[in-house]
Amino acid sequence: MSSAEALQQENQELKRVIAQLATEALAKDQRVAEHVAAQQQHLATLEQRLAAQRRQIEHLLEQFRLARQRLFGVSSEKAPGQSELFNEAETLSREVPEPEDEEAPTSNGAGRKARGARKPLAAHLPLVEIRHALPEDQRRCPCGCTLKLIGEETSEQLDLIPARIQVLRHIRERYVCGHCAAAPVLAPMPAQPIPKSNASPGLLAHITVGKYVDGLPLYRLESVLARADLHQPRQTSARWMMQAAELIQPLINLAWDHLLNQPVIHCDETVVQVLKEPDKPPTSNSYMWVLTAGPPDRPVVLFDYQPSRSSEVPKRLLAGYRGYLMSDGYEGYNAVAAQSGIEHLCCMVHARRGFRDAQRAQPKGYTGRADEAIEYFRKLYRIEGQIRDADIDTRYRTRQAQSIPVLQQFRAWLDDALPEVNPEGTLGKALAYLDKYWPKLIRYCKAGYLPIDNNRLENNIRPFVIGRNNWKFSDTPAGAHASASLYSLIETCKACGVDPYTYLRHVYTHLPAASTVAQIEAFLPWNVDRSQILLLPSRRRAAA
Repeated sequence: MSSAEALQQENQELKRVIAQLATEALAKDQRVAEHVAAQQQHLATLEQRLAAQRRQIEHLLEQFRLARQRLFGVSSEKAPGQSELFNEAETLSREVPEPEDEEAPTSNGAGRKARGARKPLAAHLPLVEIRHALPEDQRRCPCGCTLKLIGEETSEQLDLIPARIQVLRHIRERYVCGHCAAAPVLAPMPAQPIPKSNASPGLLAHITVGKYVDGLPLYRLESVLARADLHQPRQTSARWMMQAAELIQPLINLAWDHLLNQPVIHCDETVVQVLKEPDKPPTSNSYMWVLTAGPPDRPVVLFDYQPSRSSEVPKRLLAGYRGYLMSDGYEGYNAVAAQSGIEHLCCMVHARRGFRDAQRAQPKGYTGRADEAIEYFRKLYRIEGQIRDADIDTRYRTRQAQSIPVLQQFRAWLDDALPEVNPEGTLGKALAYLDKYWPKLIRYCKAGYLPIDNNRLENNIRPFVIGRNNWKFSDTPAGAHASASLYSLIETCKACGVDPYTYLRHVYTHLPAASTVAQIEAFLPWNVDRSQILLLPSRRRAAA
């Protein structure tokens, strides 16, 4: 082999080695790059896990602060500088309002709170005079003269007479002709609320009010009546309540007609347990749907029992309705709102509640976006407070001039806050709710008669929730339907300012004899003869 050939061979070998080294270097660089990429991916995964853990920790801290506030904090939704909105009926069932301080310190830091003037006694209460005179042997002056009456001093006490049971013995006289053999004629018996029973209108009204106004279970009413020596089995009382519901059904039907003719209807639902609902376990939830509407002088409140919370329920209840529907954000109302002629309003207080929870979940002393949102709600409600007693046109003009600018600022604030807040946190959920229902929340500005929230209905649901905490459940669907009818009439009665007991006693006495629509309409709470019943104390004061 010549030197040239050897040199050429060495060059080729050198090139091969260089190529091999280059290949190995590239492979090593690729492995290093893959390792770096894997480490970066691992680091990104760790950062994501850390961020998720931080969000989870913050969420748990929020839930802890909320739970602590619900256990030990004030249950009211009242914020500083703002009148109280309302406590959700479901929340009320779990919370007990704090008692007022009976010995709040005065401005000088000592002594009891000064007592105010005693309220005058109701003028309609019966008055019994008890006259106190000096005994005859004390009417002589030490000088020997007889004392003369020159005046008197008067003071008043309240006395309570326990329930008094009496027996109403109906004696029907029988007449016969003295000149022929015609059959005897018996004086007719007035129409009774429950024929062939010993239930008088007064006793029926007492039991109805005891359960559906005072929230007493029938077994407690049984004990109350037993103290007055009336042994009334709870099973009999339950049967009477179902028969009373059948009696007032024509009034309920007319009330539904009245409700569906109103421009705005409020709607909500709350749970109720029925033990013997077909195809459902006894522990499952059924629902009491509640609707209210009407002007101040003719308000109506209606309850309807249904075994489900399906969207088919409000569709059936509001079949043929045209107007505005006010509710919370429950998706079941969307099917109703999709029908022609119905516009959906959403409750502003439900939107506010999420921010109130976020505010309570904040660390102590922290001020953040939840506080900013609450301030916008406060501005909107301050405007509503100023126009509460104004006419419809004034309310509309004020909302256009004052509420809409605040809402525009609120919307801009919401758009800025949404991308910057953790959507899984309490504040993020409140922002998402506000964003989702924004068009329905601001729709109240379209007219002066539209409500900003569902407060009106929440106040009507509250007595049912309090009663449910006592009697716990209904035994059968028939009993739940009867309760719905009786609650409807009683809450409508209260909304009209009518005393439930005197109203029901009047209805149970005279409604059985009504045979025409006009006669039945006369017994609706807003039509009933005020001379035959009592008004609730607030209405009596307003009338005075």
